[in-house]
Amino acid sequence: MDILMMSNTYRPFVGGIEHSIEMFSDRLRRAGHRVVIVVPDSPDAPEVETDVLRMPAIQQFNGTDFSMELPIPGLLETKLKKFRPDLVHSHHPFLMGDTALRVASRFQVPVVFTFHSFFEHYTHNVPGDSALLKRFVIALSTGYANLCDQVIAPSESVRDEIIHRGVDRPISVVPTGINISAFKTGDRKRFRNQEKIPPDAFVIGTISRIAAEKNIVFLANAASEYLSRNTRAHFFLVGQGPAVAEVKQIFDSRGVATRLHELGTLQNNDLVDAYHALDLFVYTSLSETQGIVMGEAMAAGLAIVALDAPGVREMVQDKVTGRLLIDRNIDSFVNAITEFTAMPQADKDACSHHARSAVERFSEEATFSLLLDVYQRALSGNSHHGQTQDSSWKEAKRWFATEWELLSNVAHATGKAMETIDTLASAPDAQVLKS
Repeated sequence: MDILMMSNTYRPFVGGIEHSIEMFSDRLRRAGHRVVIVVPDSPDAPEVETDVLRMPAIQQFNGTDFSMELPIPGLLETKLKKFRPDLVHSHHPFLMGDTALRVASRFQVPVVFTFHSFFEHYTHNVPGDSALLKRFVIALSTGYANLCDQVIAPSESVRDEIIHRGVDRPISVVPTGINISAFKTGDRKRFRNQEKIPPDAFVIGTISRIAAEKNIVFLANAASEYLSRNTRAHFFLVGQGPAVAEVKQIFDSRGVATRLHELGTLQNNDLVDAYHALDLFVYTSLSETQGIVMGEAMAAGLAIVALDAPGVREMVQDKVTGRLLIDRNIDSFVNAITEFTAMPQADKDACSHHARSAVERFSEEATFSLLLDVYQRALSGNSHHGQTQDSSWKEAKRWFATEWELLSNVAHATGKAMETIDTLASAPDAQVLKS
């Protein structure tokens, strides 16, 4: 197969979507398929990339570390003259996602869309964040999914949620695979010595984008509170993002900043060794669709304390591989960490064993097989984008049909957002509209 992957984000940005594209593309290429990845340009992109097309983009859009593609008509088609895809795999429901539908229409091939994110959790990155905008984004992503041929949900809870939202296309659960063998062993002693961790220290930590959508302030408050109660405890913060300064301030306000290890982005052996240097992995994000870092932590044999949320509940089994807390309360979270700290070593070892066993179903081998099944169903079905004999007139009709569908989806999403205004206007305190 010749597969076109299209995304608004990719390396050097580090996150779940980027990991998914990279992992599945690597597996596909090793199986003999060709994959071309189309993403916005980045000033930090590698000088040499295999089958990656970088499109002109606005860098650091709205002050964030994201890039935004510039929609230059015909540019991608020109770049794809020597590559005719059998299938387009879209990873976002807008910008590059719109381009994915146009390309699929041009080549009359099916579109597979992975519903990676609940984008309403990210609207704080856009001017005018409000209930209106959140409803618009929900409707836009739901409508986009219904313009595709096959939809992938990274977890069962995401599948259930998008069905509830109105996605009526065929949906398959395909988690992003984890290279389990890569995380099985690591140099705990080296990493702890590097960070000057005392031999008797109990180390908790997280690996995450350090941003509001990851509920990072809750975690910082819980972790710093735990450190204030346990003088031999340390906290590893791995990752980057706009909330790093706020996290540091929270630890400083509780007088435990010297035991906060702000490690930035780690890769390869450093990342694996960081997992193994931990005694417990902690996670509080409520916006996950899978939570790949939890799978990596489990592959390293770590128990997890996390808040119950979509994507998380598929990874953590309460009182088996850690604690899955329904109560979103800082004291409850701190108490769960404290209880684990005090557990007999035999019970901790049992959690570690269960974690290693449970993560096997998320192996790269297992999830890659699931992805191939989705691709085959897309190719064998009746593509939403048509398989008709080509002609200039039919090509023009396909182009107009695709543009109409995209405009209709935006109009529908706008209508859904406007319903929020009507609801708020009829509320007893209509002053909320002014906020």
